[in-house]
Amino acid sequence: MRISNKLIYGELSYKVNGILFMVHNELGRFRNEKEYCDAIEKYLKLFKLNYLREKVLPPSFNGEKEGRNRIDFLIEDKIVLEVKTKRFLTREDYFQARRILLL
Repeated sequence: MRISNKLIYGELSYKVNGILFMVHNELGRFRNEKEYCDAIEKYLKLFKLNYLREKVLPPSFNGEKEGRNRIDFLIEDKIVLEVKTKRFLTREDYFQARRILLL
């Protein structure tokens, strides 16, 4: 069994991963999040993938302000892409991703 058969959206995942490698090869390291997101968006358009950038999610609890929860990209209504430009991911990053997936 190939590894791609174990992925939920194997073909789309490989396309997105390829885009991320192209962006890294083009921009290198030490750019800010907006620069990486702009380049990712350029390739998503080039490969004609449907996406939403900075999609606003509903509040996660009563009283939370609208628009507080955003994801960098929602690709083909299937893959959430959250871009980080730091050396190590933190517990806060982990819990942010988890909260997003539970909304």
